[in-house]
Amino acid sequence: MPDPPAEPREPRAASARPGATATGDARGSAGGADAHLLFPTPLSAQERRGTRGLVVRPGVLAVRFVEALHRDGVAAGTERAARFAAALRLVPPVTRDRLYWTARTTLVADAEQLPAFDAVFDRIFGDDAPPVDLADSRGDPTAPPLPDVPHETRPAPADNRPEERALSGGGAPGSSSSDTPGSPRAVPALASAAERLRSTAFADLSASEIDAVRELVRRLVLATPTRRTRRSRPSTKNGERIDVRRTVRNARKTGGDPVALVHRRRRRRPRPLVLLCDVSGSMEPYTRVFLALLHGSVTGARAEAFVFSTRLTRLTRSLARRDPDLALRRAAETAPDWAGGTLLAQSLQRFLDSHGRRGAARGAVVVILSDGWAQDDPADVAAQMARLRRLAHRIVWVNPRKAAAGFAPKVGGMAAALPFCDAFVSGHSLAALDEVAAAVSHPSRGLF
Repeated sequence: MPDPPAEPREPRAASARPGATATGDARGSAGGADAHLLFPTPLSAQERRGTRGLVVRPGVLAVRFVEALHRDGVAAGTERAARFAAALRLVPPVTRDRLYWTARTTLVADAEQLPAFDAVFDRIFGDDAPPVDLADSRGDPTAPPLPDVPHETRPAPADNRPEERALSGGGAPGSSSSDTPGSPRAVPALASAAERLRSTAFADLSASEIDAVRELVRRLVLATPTRRTRRSRPSTKNGERIDVRRTVRNARKTGGDPVALVHRRRRRRPRPLVLLCDVSGSMEPYTRVFLALLHGSVTGARAEAFVFSTRLTRLTRSLARRDPDLALRRAAETAPDWAGGTLLAQSLQRFLDSHGRRGAARGAVVVILSDGWAQDDPADVAAQMARLRRLAHRIVWVNPRKAAAGFAPKVGGMAAALPFCDAFVSGHSLAALDEVAAAVSHPSRGLF
């Protein structure tokens, strides 16, 4: 008997209703050229029923989609791209609605990013129809779902949720928990704005939240440990040595007998503080907050502030102004290599030759804010870090990438510099900056 004719492949569909398969052709102005990299050849109807949707490549899809978001102004870094890829493996995008919510949950950090996110999603995964509001409308809500695909409903918008009635003791109509006296009520527990700002990474904050965090970071005090100076002062208690002149002078009041000994104690003063901030392209999500930290340290702790990318720039005078906006504007005008590459070894060498040996780094606490992604030879980085180690009292390295899951200092520059550091912290959030302050104030050398 002749073989039955092969079942024709179904065309790709990208319906905007819930339950539509995530097989839409990446048509439109953006993403069309990358469609073959996001999706393989569509499956037949029989194959689709067996696999419950189209098999995608999570890593490529996450990277390309995050790049499109970044071009449209949505701040989504490499950590969120990795989180999106992991979520796609756990929640396969068998429907377009599921793909939307998986991407939105892992990539959107603030409600202000939703319009741009929806526009990018519709442009890449939508059809040739005019753009639709994916956040508020999913087409015909009465349309039946596809076979073998569970119907997914969206939660109610935040403004329509009965939070006030739950807090005041009332419940929704027909709720058994509110009708029964003495029954426990579900009270929503939401994190406050301050708690969210403390625990959220700087790269995941919106522009308004970044401004609020900058004000808090500017008030952060980085107190260095004290050291003894060569000058001394009188001490009523037992000091390090006897002040012979004062003792003899006071003995004249008691007939020449030194009844009370006067001691002297060496003065103590805070150690100098030096901050070196990486402003290269890989540190861009954290640069604005770290510059606020530099500004607060210069005005409050008389610190020396430098930034580096492909060259080293001293910003102490530019950041010495009390007006933060004016100080940051002057700093941006002073440093011409923002968001460039990273020449870590050359920048350290320039600092040591021009400022470090002349006293800026001698006995100081040096804080380096960088992810260690350097273009230099790791041997050169190690050589300059060894020079800095011989001059500084403590070296604190702040790497915001350290907070990522599974992080290991395997990058050439970071691996070469780590043996010479006394503390290695992340500083990726407000809560993590407390570790930075503790590492700076630690009195002794050695790994903290």
